[in-house]
Amino acid sequence: MATQTRGQSAERRSGSGAAAKQDRTSPALFLRQVVAELRKVIWPTRNELVTYTAVALAFIIFMTVIVTSLDYGFTKLFFWVFG
Repeated sequence: MATQTRGQSAERRSGSGAAAKQDRTSPALFLRQVVAELRKVIWPTRNELVTYTAVALAFIIFMTVIVTSLDYGFTKLFFWVFG
């Protein structure tokens, strides 16, 4: 069948109520799955976290200085030209 998607049978796509109820999970099962996925995550070490945070803050400060400088320069330019 041309309209069938990969991994789903025609019965599941039909929208019948029985198939929809079987797809639901209980909140307890959902939480167990979340915890299982979080255990797979490779968490950064404290040193990596400090390094990443420092790099992000340095980049933000650098970009803030650039934008502020451009804003100040354009303001002075416009006041000189029009003002």
